[in-house]
Amino acid sequence: QVQLVESGGDLAQPGGSLRLSCAASGSIFRITHMGWYRQAPGKERELVADITSGDSTNYANSVKGRFTISRDNAKNTVYLQMNSLKPEDTAIYYCNAEITSARAVGLVTRNYWGQGTQVTVSS
Repeated sequence: QVQLVESGGDLAQPGGSLRLSCAASGSIFRITHMGWYRQAPGKERELVADITSGDSTNYANSVKGRFTISRDNAKNTVYLQMNSLKPEDTAIYYCNAEITSARAVGLVTRNYWGQGTQVTVSS
């Protein structure tokens, strides 16, 4: 069983900063892609940023220059440093990871989601 647990969501003022964390636990053989998505009320879930096992990163245009994604492979954790927050960053932020587990049938790769953490940017 694999779990992704996010933390760090909070209320922040415009221009402020928050740092989200997402820790993967359970039967983990390898983690390849990790990423952050967000979903605002009435909108579809969208990619915020992702990072490969080789530390290549990709960002949505709306967060480039303000958000930074990073990962600690030893801790199976991905982070999202969010600076210069704007009201339009308000959303539920979800962690996503592609994780390979060792099962009786062999190695099995699945895509996992966290439960989400609320980020609200308001004065």
